[in-house]
Parts: sequence; structure tokens; C-alpha cells
Amino acid sequence: MQAGRAFFAGAFLLLSGAAGAVAHELGTIRTFATFHTDGTFAVELILDREHLPPGFGTRQTAGSVGIEGLTPALEAKVGAILRPAVASARPAFDGRAVPGRVELVRNPGARDDAVAAAAELRLRMTGRIPAGAKAFTWSNAVRLGTYMLTLESEGDQNVERQWLENGAESQPFALAATIVPPTRAQVVVTYLRLGFTHILPKGTDHILFVLGIFLLSTRLKPVLLQVTAFTVAHTITLALTIYGVVSLARSVVEPLIALSIVYVAVENVTTSELKPWRVALVFAFGLLHGMGFAGVLSELGLPRSEFVPALLSFNLGVEGGQLTVIGIALLLCGLPFREKAWYRARVVVPASIAIAAVGFYWAVERIVGRV
Repeated sequence: MQAGRAFFAGAFLLLSGAAGAVAHELGTIRTFATFHTDGTFAVELILDREHLPPGFGTRQTAGSVGIEGLTPALEAKVGAILRPAVASARPAFDGRAVPGRVELVRNPGARDDAVAAAAELRLRMTGRIPAGAKAFTWSNAVRLGTYMLTLESEGDQNVERQWLENGAESQPFALAATIVPPTRAQVVVTYLRLGFTHILPKGTDHILFVLGIFLLSTRLKPVLLQVTAFTVAHTITLALTIYGVVSLARSVVEPLIALSIVYVAVENVTTSELKPWRVALVFAFGLLHGMGFAGVLSELGLPRSEFVPALLSFNLGVEGGQLTVIGIALLLCGLPFREKAWYRARVVVPASIAIAAVGFYWAVERIVGRV
């Protein structure tokens, strides 16, 4: 009987000791990785000082890793604990380590002595997710026993948790498409498409303006001369507006764009040949249309890491849409009928009057709607 009691007592003590040891290990460090929709990531390391392995932090590690917020006073007291944890941490995307900013997390207004005496120390590593990345892995070579890694993506309620042993690397965490910044090739394709669809089929006002340019002359060279002037102009103001160099309220730009359509269409009725001032006016109107494009592009947003390629691609897409409009008009109307004696009377004048009427309606609507 006594032997049985001794056996159970020994087993209880053994299990209690094992459980204590596990609890001791599991409390050492906790790691949280969060991936944001703006293309950034943040990894927060929480060090439980009461459960650190014996001897951990007794030897000062060289200050090769910069930690923001670590003052000289804190460096002397907790630098030996923080630096090994940071120096050995490895956030990686598709197997490639990504450097980032490291900071000591502290409550607003907290004094150095309060931070140094705290039971837990928090470090945050932040950086940008590489374009086109597929998966994230984490490892920390510091031998802290078993600890939990929690991974989550912004806007996704599903949270993944993994238990890691000492310096083992985590299992790959698949990154959502809404999180990962696009590659340059993806940016170019996306903004080419956005620029093109802003003309065809969405940009009715720009389509009518381009058709107004097309109708004045039966020859292709004057049409291309006007389109070139228009393209150069809207490229200039699109870039300047996006960069914040010039600015004009949308309530002013949109009615003026409509009136530019009216002017070009009316001039098609009143004159039958391209005048020198026509190109200059088309250039001036192109400046207005560029501001309109910039307003749309601002709403769509531009990726910060690929700002210039996105801007150029959008503009090329717009140009492609304009040339497509001219190409369709040339095939359906210009080439078959432009040499006919009745072309101007039956095509150019009626079509221009219709374009002017629509443009005038839009101008009134946009002015009244803003009042």
C-alpha cells in the first residue's frame, strides 16, 4: 500500500515538474506576425523576462542591430536581452530574408526605469513585403525553447498558429493576394488596362473629343498631328497633377472638358480645313483632359513602390484607347466615304452638331450639379 502511494506521489511530482518545465519554456517568447493591405508587415516579439533560460542576457551582444527607442540607459540594463533576440530573428519571404526597421515598443510617456523593470519586453520589426511574394517564414536562432508564432493577414479573420522549437523555421504561411504588392510587370499590365478602359468604353467625353478631332480633316496626317499635341499636353498635366505641382478643382475641370468638346465640334462646322491655331487649342484642351485623367488616377491609386511605371503605363493605355477610337472611325467612316463629295455635308457636319449638343448638355449638367 505504502509502495503504491509512493509510486503515485513520485509520478505526480514528475508530471508536475514536467508541466512546470513546459510552462517555463512556453512563456519565454511569443511572436506575432501581421501582414497589412498596404504591402507592409510587422512582427512583434514579446520577451518574458521571468522565464528566460538561466544565463540569458548576462553577456552583452555587440550593437550591430539598431533598435529604435533603446536609450543608453536601457542599453545598459536590457540591451543584452534585446539584441540577441533581434540579431537572430529572420523574417523571410519565399526563402529570402527581408531587412526591416526594429523598435522597442513602450507605452507613451513610459520612463526608462519603468521599461527596464517591466516583466515583458516588446520589440517590433517592420518592413515591406517584396512584390510578388508567395509565402512567409520565420525563424529565430536564439535557443528559447518552444514558443508560439501567430500569423494573420489584415482583413482576414483566419489566424494561423504554429509551435516552434528553438531555432526551427516555421512552416510557410501563404500570403493573400490582397496583401502582396504586385510585381512591376503586373503593375504595367494593370495600369495599361486601366488607361485603355478609361477611354474605351468608359470615357465617353474623351471619345467624343477625339472624334471631334478626327472629323475636321479627311487626311490622316492632320488628325495624327492633333492627337500628338493632345497626347503631349495631357501627359504633362497628368504627371504634374499627380505629383502635386499643379492643381485645379474637379468642379472646374469637368465643365471645361465638356466645353472643349463643344468648341472642337463647332469649329468642325464653321471651317473645313485645319488652321494653325487648331493644334494649339487642342494642346490647351489636352492640358485640361490631363487633369481629368489625374483625378481618375488619384481615385484608383498608384502603388508607391512602382509609381512611375504605373503612371507611364496608364498614360500609354489612354493613348492606346484614343488611337483605337481613331482607327475604328477611320475604318467605319473615313476610308469608305472621305473621298465622297457629300462626306462633309452628310457626315462631318451632322456628327459634329450632335457632338456639340452632347458636350453642351454635359457642361450645363456639370455646372448646375456643382452649384
